[in-house]
Amino acid sequence: MMTATGKSVSPDGISTLLSIPKPESPTDFPEIILKVTNLEPKGKSYGFDASDGKMKIKAIFSSRLSSEILSGNIQNMSLIRVLDYTVNEIPSKSEKFFIITKCEVVSPEHEEQIRDEVKQEDSEMGMLSKKPKLENEVNSENIKEAKGIFLKPKQEIVAKSAAQIIHEQHGNMAPSARMAMTRRVHPLVSLNPYQGNWTIKVRVTSKGNMRTYKNARGEGCVFNVELTDGDGTQIQATMFNEAAKKFYDRFELGKVYYISKGTLKVANKQFKTVQNDYEMTLNENSEVEEASDEAACIPETKFKFVPIDQLGPYVNSKDLVDVIGIVQSVSPTMSIRRKSNNETVPKRDVVVADETKKTVVVSLWNELATTVGQELHDIADKSPVVAIKSLKVGDFQGISLSTLGKSIVQVNPVISESKKLRNWYDSEGKETSMASVGSGLSPSTKSGGRSMYSDRPAFFCIRAYISFIKPDQSMWYRACKTCNKKMTDALGGGYWCEGCQKNDEECSLRYIMVVKVSDGCGEGWVSSFNEEAEKIIGCSADELDLLKSQMGEENSYQLKLKEATWTPHLFRVSVSQNEYNNEKRQRITVRATAPVDYAAESKFLLEEISKMRASQ
Repeated sequence: MMTATGKSVSPDGISTLLSIPKPESPTDFPEIILKVTNLEPKGKSYGFDASDGKMKIKAIFSSRLSSEILSGNIQNMSLIRVLDYTVNEIPSKSEKFFIITKCEVVSPEHEEQIRDEVKQEDSEMGMLSKKPKLENEVNSENIKEAKGIFLKPKQEIVAKSAAQIIHEQHGNMAPSARMAMTRRVHPLVSLNPYQGNWTIKVRVTSKGNMRTYKNARGEGCVFNVELTDGDGTQIQATMFNEAAKKFYDRFELGKVYYISKGTLKVANKQFKTVQNDYEMTLNENSEVEEASDEAACIPETKFKFVPIDQLGPYVNSKDLVDVIGIVQSVSPTMSIRRKSNNETVPKRDVVVADETKKTVVVSLWNELATTVGQELHDIADKSPVVAIKSLKVGDFQGISLSTLGKSIVQVNPVISESKKLRNWYDSEGKETSMASVGSGLSPSTKSGGRSMYSDRPAFFCIRAYISFIKPDQSMWYRACKTCNKKMTDALGGGYWCEGCQKNDEECSLRYIMVVKVSDGCGEGWVSSFNEEAEKIIGCSADELDLLKSQMGEENSYQLKLKEATWTPHLFRVSVSQNEYNNEKRQRITVRATAPVDYAAESKFLLEEISKMRASQ
């Protein structure tokens, strides 16, 4: 059972370890080598079946060894030397299992071949000895020594990096079909965060702009691309700082690349833009090489068109849409000044229509306004077909569309949907009257209403009393004095701030509470945060916590909450719809609080009475 490295699994290794449940030092047990099988994640660590060729037992790696698994050093079929461990028991099953706290890799990955120990007759051995030996044939002496599991290096399927594949392709200059047989290229659908080395062949179907950011850790830059493989599967890849600077110019929209040495993690639903459970991160050590000779193997930009009359549910949502339509009109370029940085950016509006006989305004921004937008402006009289990927749906004029940095615009694309739309327009669409998809949904400037599809919160001003404050609720949280984010207990004492990435000996308390408010019409529960809550309670969270800790005949904490009730306030609140357990609930949040100014309030009420009399 010897491997290419001269090491093999230890016979009766599991029995030896079980006989010493808690070794005091590594010298308490001999060198034990086990094989890793059925490796899979178990929460923050990884579980596996340990095998010594005779026995198998459940085992789990310490979370400190997770980096070895994520890097690919420890894989399925790896051989490991156990350096430190403990034996635990599963109470419900009365089974024992190992917790491996320290080990070293003897052999990273092997194929398993099961060979039974068979007693050979003398005559049979004589016949075997007369047969010519093949190169790969195992001699009889090795067969006698091998009991149970025979391991040999899995050399023929070792994953190759992108650089190695490109080097082989240019060195051998073999036909692409023949080269495809020698490559170890993984489809995107097969990737997961627990894999080791892999190489993918993908086309860049979307490329975002380089963006800068600033947080508690400092300043940096980031950009992302959307990648598509030969099966049409997509994934988003993100690069930060040095990796972003290294690969921003190398990635070109529409080109095909071999990529390796990246990492995967579960995609953040808040930011993901493609249908994939995982997202990829490339660092400065990742390998990216262009595969110019095999561009035809990967499909071009893949669209999922949404008919114009079905855009309503997407208004102000995080989902982006793809739209195809006939250009009806194109406006001249306009200059829009941003409120955030006072920068002037170009914009151009394009009105498109489709078979639903509805039109919508698409706003092209930045380079798209001056490049593709100018092209559309020059041929607008020919009513070209335009396909646009990754559009944001807004509620301006009821429903409107806007391009983003990652949006792709194709004029008269060579796809079946374009041909079908052109035939419809030429046969009947020209003579058909079109209506705006947002007609009848525009916000009223007089009433202050908003689109029926809008998910934005509504704001109101109310005059109400604090009628009840739950004394047993969690009214505050421990906050960092620097960034106000939540702090947790740190090992060894003190507190840990995830935002600042540092320990601190002290923290402050900040309000996060719910109170009931009432007026002459009804009542409701509202959420209030630190600054507004201090105005309601009349003291800081630290002071209220001190009162709560004082025990006496009269509870000062209860008295303080009682003093805060039945006091009138003017509140500015926001009302939004939140979904919890598949149920939509109304959330009311206090945005500002002020005491009632009775003189101003009386004047306001007199004006309202005058308006009512005038309208009668």
